[in-house]
Amino acid sequence: MLKSLNVVNFALIDKVYVEFVPGLNILTGETGAGKSILIDALSTIVGGRSSGDSIRSGADYFRVEAVFDVSGRGAIQSILEEQGIAVEDDGTLIIARRLNRHGKNSIHVNGCQVTLATLRKIGEKLVDMHGQHENQALLKPEVHLALTDAFAADIKPILEEYQDAYKSWQAIKKELDSLVQDSRERLQREEMLAWQTQEIAAAALTPGEEEKLEHDVSILANAEKIANAISRSYILLSQGNKGFSGVVSCLADIKHELELAARYDPNVNNQLAVVTESMYQLEEVMAELREYRENIDFNPARLAKLENRLDIIHKLKKKYGATIEDILKYYSQATDELAAITNYDERLKHLEQQENELKNRVAQLAAKLDVCRRLASKVMAKQISAHLADLGMPKAQFLVDVKFTEHYTVHGANEVVFMFSANPGEEPKLLQKIASGGELSRIALAIKTVCAERDETAVMVFDEVDAGIGGQTAQKVAEKIAKIASFNKQVLCITHLPQIASMADCHIYIEKIVEGERTMTLVHILDNESQLTELARMASGEITKLSIENAAQMLNMSKRKKANWKNKAQA
Repeated sequence: MLKSLNVVNFALIDKVYVEFVPGLNILTGETGAGKSILIDALSTIVGGRSSGDSIRSGADYFRVEAVFDVSGRGAIQSILEEQGIAVEDDGTLIIARRLNRHGKNSIHVNGCQVTLATLRKIGEKLVDMHGQHENQALLKPEVHLALTDAFAADIKPILEEYQDAYKSWQAIKKELDSLVQDSRERLQREEMLAWQTQEIAAAALTPGEEEKLEHDVSILANAEKIANAISRSYILLSQGNKGFSGVVSCLADIKHELELAARYDPNVNNQLAVVTESMYQLEEVMAELREYRENIDFNPARLAKLENRLDIIHKLKKKYGATIEDILKYYSQATDELAAITNYDERLKHLEQQENELKNRVAQLAAKLDVCRRLASKVMAKQISAHLADLGMPKAQFLVDVKFTEHYTVHGANEVVFMFSANPGEEPKLLQKIASGGELSRIALAIKTVCAERDETAVMVFDEVDAGIGGQTAQKVAEKIAKIASFNKQVLCITHLPQIASMADCHIYIEKIVEGERTMTLVHILDNESQLTELARMASGEITKLSIENAAQMLNMSKRKKANWKNKAQA
C-alpha cells in the first residue's frame, strides 16, 4: 500500500505532501490543474522516465519520496532481500528519488542507493500503472500470454517445471553444438595435446626438483674452489700459517693458562668454560672439514648430466609454466581435455541421448501448458466479455486465441493473441488492428477487473479510464474500479466523472493557483462536505441546492453498494 507521497519542485508542484488510504483514492480537479502531475511524480518513484524538464521553473532539482507498506507482499520482499535492502519490522519501505538540472540522478530505497534498473524491478511489484501508455501494452502478444498465464493458478507450477526443463535442454544443446561444430579443429587439438602430454610425462618432473638441481650444479661447478677453501680452513685451524700456530693449538694453550689462573681465582672459570667449549667445537669443525674435503666430488660427467636435466626443465617452463608446479598443473588439465576429446564419440552419444530426453520432456510439458492455457483462455474470454457488456459494449466479442506452434521458447510453444469485435456480424480480429482508444480503455479495465484478484501488485493507478464514456457506462466503470479496490488492493484513480468519484474511500482535490507571477498546484483531502460540493461541481458544473442533493444521493448509493459488496465478501 502507498501510505504517502512527498513531492518537491516537480513541474507545477512547489511542495505537496499527500497521505493515501487503503481502497479507492480518487483524484479530481479542473482540467489542467495538475492531477496527472501527481501521478507522473509517483511514476518516477517506480522507475518511470524523468528529465530536467520535470524540474519546477526556478528550482535546481526535484525530489519525490514515497512511503509504502509492503507487509505480506512476498514478491517485493524477495526482490529487496536479493538487493540487500532491509525492510522495517512494520513493513515500511521508503523510496526517494532526486534529479538536478545537471542530470545527476539519486535513488535511495530504505537508505540504500540503487540503480534505475533496480528501481524499475522493485516498482513493477509495487505499482501497476493503467493509463493511455499502459493500455498500448495490451496490444503486444507477449502481454497476452502473460495475462493468460496469470489468470489460471494451475498454469504457474507447470510453467516453472517447463522452464527448468527448457533451460536444461538449451544448455545441453549448446554443449552438443560446441562439440560437433569443427571436427578438424578437434583432431588438431587432440594431436597437439597428445604431443604436449607425452613431452611433459617423459620429463618425469617432481615438485622442488629444480631447486635441488641448481644447488647440486652449483657445488659441482665450483668443486675445486670449494676444496681449496676447505683445505685452507682446515690448515688454519690445525697447523696455522706463516709461523703462527693453528687456532685449535692456540686455544689449547689459552685453556692451559686459564686453568692455572683459576686455581687461584675462581672468577676466571667463566672465561675458561667459554674457551674450552670453543676449542671442542672447533675440533669438531676440523673433523667435519677433513671428512668434507675427502668426499668432494670432481665429476664432470655428473655435472653435465645435471645441467642437461636443468636445460630440459627450462625448456618446459618456457612452454607450459613458470614453475614445475605450473607445468604439472598444465599437464593435468591437458590430460583431462585429451581424455574428453579421445572419448568424443562416447560423449557425443551421451549428450545426444540427454538432448533427446530433455526435448521430449519439454514437448510433453509444452503440450500440458497448451491444454491449460486453452481452458483458461475460454474462461478468461467469457468473463472479460461479460464485463465489456457491463461497460456499454453488450455486443462485443472478446476471444483469447491460443495456437500451438511447436516452436519452443522459454514461455512454451504457444502464441496467444487477443481478438476483438465491437459489433455483431463482424468477425473478431486482432485487438491491435481494430480497437479504438476508448474501446481499449474499457477492454483494459475489464481485463484488470478479471485479473485483479490474482494480481500480486498491491497498488493500481487508473488515469484516463473514463475517456469518452458517461451515463450508465460511467456507473459500471465506477463499480468495477471500486470492486478492484475491494480485492485487497489500493487504487488511485484520476477521473472527471462524478459516478466514479462518488465511490471514493478518500477524495483528493487538486487545484492550480497563481500567486504573483508563479503558478502552482495544491492538493487537498476533502471532508464529507467538501466532497459533496466537488461531486456537485463535477455533475452539473455549478453548485446549487439541487446539485448538492443529487451529489448526496449519488454518494449514498455508492456507500450502499460498497457495503453490500463487503457483506457478500464476508458471508
